[in-house]
Amino acid sequence: MSTTRPDGRVERGNRTRQLVLGRTVEIASMEGLESLSVGRLATELGLSKSGVFALFGSKEGLQLATVREAARVFAERVLRPVTAQPAGVLRVWRLCEAWLEYSRTRVFPGGCFFYEIIAEFDARSGPVHDAAVRAQRDWSAHVEETVAQARDAGELHSDIDVCQLVFELLALMETANGIAVLHGEETAYRRARTGIAARLRAAATDPRLVPQVD
Repeated sequence: MSTTRPDGRVERGNRTRQLVLGRTVEIASMEGLESLSVGRLATELGLSKSGVFALFGSKEGLQLATVREAARVFAERVLRPVTAQPAGVLRVWRLCEAWLEYSRTRVFPGGCFFYEIIAEFDARSGPVHDAAVRAQRDWSAHVEETVAQARDAGELHSDIDVCQLVFELLALMETANGIAVLHGEETAYRRARTGIAARLRAAATDPRLVPQVD
């Protein structure tokens, strides 16, 4: 009976790829995707330029891989922690809380990774712009689905405008991120939490379903 041994080169390549992407998401969150270069990464990480280039094929390939890695981290830190929470207002609240903590604790050193790259690529065209658009739409759609489920569960008023509520919640979160990163302080997160709680209480069939904000 024969056994298949893992290809050592593939394993090393995967480890190197994760090492590189761990650094690119940090750089891009602070300086943007255009600041990424094979030479810089090779120097900082002690790798060969040819080795880094072979993993991604082009600067655009590196940028796209970085966006995908950031999306993976985002899902792990923001989406997954609330999946066990039943549909309802509390799930909406906890999703917003998870996003604010993702920004506040600097999962990416520049704050929200996607806030940075959307500002960088919003007026451009091409695959990287399209990847940024997909990421933003996926997140917005996830929040919309979570709010709609809370309405369908009877915990939000049946006539609530889901898209309008989601727009307001996202605006509060993104504003907190932008102000906190710019000024290097956390007051904006508390204000965002206060605003989110107030908006959810106004929309809830029972305002007591929304936790009090300290």
